[in-house]
Amino acid sequence: MQLDNDEITPVIRRLKRAQGHLGKVIAMMESGADCEDVITQLAAVNKAISRGGYALVATGLEHCPATGVPPAEGKEKLEKLFLALA
Repeated sequence: MQLDNDEITPVIRRLKRAQGHLGKVIAMMESGADCEDVITQLAAVNKAISRGGYALVATGLEHCPATGVPPAEGKEKLEKLFLALA
């Protein structure tokens, strides 16, 4: 399923923020930051990436009926994708 750029722009923005945040976490580790602080920030990055994935699946759910994909087939594909994120 191909999604329009307008539909995925917010997801891309979210993932780019997570990418920047991950870079900061790596820098924290390289500079010897406290382990607890690093793990806290890494958990935030993980959550941001997961939310990006969930947002992408949700966009796909909205898109399926408009593409003529049979509901059962589209549901199975999206369910697999969603579970891959879990």
